[in-house]
Amino acid sequence: MSARTHTRPHPAPRGGVDPRLPWWALALPLLAFVALLTLILNPSDAQAAAGEPTITHLVERAQQLIAR
Repeated sequence: MSARTHTRPHPAPRGGVDPRLPWWALALPLLAFVALLTLILNPSDAQAAAGEPTITHLVERAQQLIAR
């Protein structure tokens, strides 16, 4: 006795993956990137940077390198 196979009602996309992304798949990483970039460019807004002079110095050096 052979078993029946189920067929799909519509053809599968090429490569087996739907190429379209939901809106949040691009929006969330972009939002995280912008938030981290803002903290790097303005370290005075980051509360943890005030207690660590080494981290503050490192962020200032990164700002100088980016500004070049």
